[in-house]
Amino acid sequence: MSLLEVGLFLVLLLFLLLGLGVYVGLALMLVGLVGLTLFTSAPPGPNLATALWTSTSGWSLAALPLFVWMGEILYRSRLAQGLFAGLSPLLAHLPGGLLHVNVVASALFAAVIGSSAATTATVGRFTLPELLRRGYPRPLALGSLAGAGTLGFLIPPSIVMIVYGVMAEVSVARLFMAGVVPGLLLALLFMALVVLLAFLRRQSLPQEPPIPLGKALRGLLGVFPVLFLIVLVLGSIYLGVATPTEAAAIGVAGALLLSALNRELSRELLWQSLLGAVRTTSMIGLILAGAGVLTLAMGFTGIPRALAGWAVEAGITPLALIFFLSLVYIVLGWFLDGISIVVLTISVILPVVKAIGVDPLWFGIYLVIMVELAQITPPVGFNLFVIQSLTGEDLFRIARYALPFMGVLLLMVALLVAFPGLATWLPRTMTGG
Repeated sequence: MSLLEVGLFLVLLLFLLLGLGVYVGLALMLVGLVGLTLFTSAPPGPNLATALWTSTSGWSLAALPLFVWMGEILYRSRLAQGLFAGLSPLLAHLPGGLLHVNVVASALFAAVIGSSAATTATVGRFTLPELLRRGYPRPLALGSLAGAGTLGFLIPPSIVMIVYGVMAEVSVARLFMAGVVPGLLLALLFMALVVLLAFLRRQSLPQEPPIPLGKALRGLLGVFPVLFLIVLVLGSIYLGVATPTEAAAIGVAGALLLSALNRELSRELLWQSLLGAVRTTSMIGLILAGAGVLTLAMGFTGIPRALAGWAVEAGITPLALIFFLSLVYIVLGWFLDGISIVVLTISVILPVVKAIGVDPLWFGIYLVIMVELAQITPPVGFNLFVIQSLTGEDLFRIARYALPFMGVLLLMVALLVAFPGLATWLPRTMTGG
């Protein structure tokens, strides 16, 4: 069989297994084993053991369970409630009113949780009931939360960035810093969209009562705990004081300290947060193990090298490649979650990306934005499922509410292509380069 036929066979086999309901990690592993057995002369047994070990034992991966645990602690705390109370007086009189709390609170929680779905759930538990009670239009309340919740993957620390960094052998610390400016810009674009939508539906928005300046300033006290964690985690990485793994441990200690100060730290909170972290980390670990086997099989078949050589010979430009990949990732987002999209494609795509001169650091941020798009793309958009569980709203109706925010994500991709320094400038300023 030619390399093209081998590649098509493995892709069809993978989608068949996924369609049958096989776990993503196991499906990737099985396809990798089939590739090794049928299309290479490499012994499957020893290579399987090597792939399983190397894909799950990297030092950078040690940050993953710690960041997940920090997010689980914060998810179970009342920090979001204090954040809503603190942000409401400051944002109530912007065009769009308290809808901006969805965006700003998501941006702040994204900087300490690292997960899009967890950010959406944490913020939505407190903002949605209040916004709907005050009479804000349901499409704006649910759509703004679905869109803003995607910031959980772009603003560091990010679980997807850790997975990409490990697989692409890119510094996780530099990836974190590369996501800061695009993340803040995306939050501002979301707020601008809220202003525009509020203007178009200005007759249906409630009027917020005047708030004294003193009360607005006192509300800042509810924001300080989250800002404290952000400075603790990201500041230590940027200044070179701590690696991402060490910063994650600092973040866990900070989250436990805040829980203790709020009198929420209990044996039940510790147990439930640890169980949640173990479940999430195990799921990601299985996917990474399967991806490691598939990556090894792809390497032995020579498909990535052949694709990279073809791309160079055909003279494909970076812009054309990004346009094509964007279409591919949009389609994959209909069927797969974000982490699965990353591990499924990176072993094949990254050699092509490097061959035509695209910076892997920049590509990581582009990929994260495309993964964010998948979070609000039906029928497998995780943010849509989270909001459905909070409100009981129809999944596809929520997706329709989020449609303008999908447009903003695509606009962010265009800005990143036009101005690559948005992703590469801040990492260059880090202590130690």
